[in-house]
Amino acid sequence: MILSIESSCDDSSIAITSIETKKLLFHKKISQEEKHSSYGGVVPELASRLHAIDLPNILEETKPYLDNLKAVAVTNQPGLGVTLLEGIAMAKTISVTKDIPLIPVHHLKGHIYSLFIEKEEILPLLVLLISGGHTQIIRVESLEKMTILATSIDDSVGESFDKTAKMMGLGYPGGPIIEQLARKGDENRFDLPVPLRNSKLIAFSLSGLKNAVRLTIESLGGIEGMSEQDRCDLSASFQKAVKLHLIQKSKKIFKEEHIKDFAIVGG
Repeated sequence: MILSIESSCDDSSIAITSIETKKLLFHKKISQEEKHSSYGGVVPELASRLHAIDLPNILEETKPYLDNLKAVAVTNQPGLGVTLLEGIAMAKTISVTKDIPLIPVHHLKGHIYSLFIEKEEILPLLVLLISGGHTQIIRVESLEKMTILATSIDDSVGESFDKTAKMMGLGYPGGPIIEQLARKGDENRFDLPVPLRNSKLIAFSLSGLKNAVRLTIESLGGIEGMSEQDRCDLSASFQKAVKLHLIQKSKKIFKEEHIKDFAIVGG
């Protein structure tokens, strides 16, 4: 069994996986979203203190498995430095105490590895990775050989959702709120630009779209002048533009790579 620890941002998470069957035997996550919402974003020092409380509490629930561990894995990058240290410190302690290997994990690769939990590996594979801080298309030839084919040159999708929500006076985290409002909105009401639509550049860029949203909000009289329906329609129109941007750039890479299998991961 492998025990895995994640503390790269505002989620404390521990999982235990069977090496032989690839089955997930235990998993628990404690989210800090409510604790950070009043600040409008993640406060690193607060997140670190909460990890120091939550990770040991989760670890306590894994006691039935601890005697059978063969290794411990931990997210070591990318993420917030102070929060990563909490998970790394715990992993090192377990590794030394149990005299088992310590495996550092790049958490973006972890998103890709998750595709193969309890499933056979399908390779080669093109992967669209969308997370809070990254938007990338990756060619996966093996679990060791991965090549980034396209990445964000400014804001990632996650960042653009949170910043757009903030401009509209919505809460944190902004992504889920925009998604909820979009379900009640008209995605064709506002003609927002699809980023890099006519560019041959294969990359992701959302700063221009974010600026178009800002100008639209100003044309509606600012946050105070927007109705609930305005927010729903703008959320839907914004989400549509992002979706088309992702589809168009993914299609261009598909034509160049000639790989038939495609997956979307993130979190």
